[in-house]
Amino acid sequence: MTSTSTGPVGPVDSSRVPRYAGPATFARLPRLDEVGGRADVAVVGVPFDTGVSYRPGARFGGNAIREASRLLRPYNPAQDASPFALAQVADAGDIAANPFNINEAVETVEAAADDLLASGARMMTLGGDHTIALPLLRSVAKKHGPVALLHFDAHLDTWDTYFGAEYTHGTPFRRAVEEGILDTSALSHVGTRGPLYGKKDLDDDEKMGFGIVTSADVMRRGVDEVADQLRQRIGDRPLYISIDIDVLDPAHAPGTGTPEAGGLTSRELLEILRGLSSCNLVSADVVEVAPAYDHAEITCVAASHTAYELTTIMSRQIAAGREGK
Repeated sequence: MTSTSTGPVGPVDSSRVPRYAGPATFARLPRLDEVGGRADVAVVGVPFDTGVSYRPGARFGGNAIREASRLLRPYNPAQDASPFALAQVADAGDIAANPFNINEAVETVEAAADDLLASGARMMTLGGDHTIALPLLRSVAKKHGPVALLHFDAHLDTWDTYFGAEYTHGTPFRRAVEEGILDTSALSHVGTRGPLYGKKDLDDDEKMGFGIVTSADVMRRGVDEVADQLRQRIGDRPLYISIDIDVLDPAHAPGTGTPEAGGLTSRELLEILRGLSSCNLVSADVVEVAPAYDHAEITCVAASHTAYELTTIMSRQIAAGREGK
């Protein structure tokens, strides 16, 4: 691991230790315990997929993303930043949630997130299914108040219940609105597409305050215009970004539980995120990576780069805050 007497501990030097050797922490970064239990950005896994409504397997997503992240390098030319030198980023391991009790799992994730945020870290969470976004948002809202939300997904995830269950991967953002933990003046879905149960789905979603940028909108208007629209909607509010990897077209992300045709390319997703680098990103997640369906690790590679861009944004902002910019 690289470090200086005053700077962060960085990833293993891949010119000295082959990428395929050693433990698969995110981007080959140090574990949280190796940096004294404190980090500016904590990368944490939540191996939980009991809330899915179709194909399971996202419980294995976090570690698969970590394996794919072995190829990440310490300098991000797209953002002209070395994120692991700007802030201490560390792998905080996994939050062990009960796979047989969704309500208990939600409480466990929230409590663990509370502990990480109390240490001063921002969270970069690797899922797991989208159920986990609710407890993560609860925790972030305790620290920042109601937060702006950018939700990248093929689906709305604002349905009421599935089979009578309130906590599933299709309901987290309805619960979050009901609980008052989202700033309803700054909510957006990005990349939505595909059939719905009925027009009421869209009507209910609009009443909650969500704006929608469909995948077709991104194609027609382009990433720069979309990113500009999102920046204006968010302003300087504390922002949480939640990314369901199925926002990508199945050609770019086959390894997910509920794929939908007509999605974003991985390039479009990364470019939109880079266009949000000036936003006040307080935490983020990447979820619904199901490696059992992932041909040649296409999905895991896309997810690892997505998490890398989000981590870079947070690291840059942390460094700028220290410099008083």
